Amino acid sequence: MADRDRGTMYVCVTSHIAARLDQHRSETGSDFCARYGLKRLVWAERGDRIEACIAHEKRLKRWRRKFKFELIERGNPEWMDLYKALA
Repeated sequence: MADRDRGTMYVCVTSHIAARLDQHRSETGSDFCARYGLKRLVWAERGDRIEACIAHEKRLKRWRRKFKFELIERGNPEWMDLYKALA
């Protein structure tokens, strides 16, 4: 989740992405997203095992912002909101 291009970002794991996005967009998903106005889905990955997804999330959270930007921009150079693609 992000508020704008190269702005504040939030990384999380969920088993139901559409429901989680609705929570974030209505400011009930997390205090952090609500506080910083993070409502734009700019990147997502699918995983088969929750344990592996959680481990990947923890790795991503340790990455420098520059690397996160590069990851997002490889697949979404315009930082478009991918929410509509899931709806």
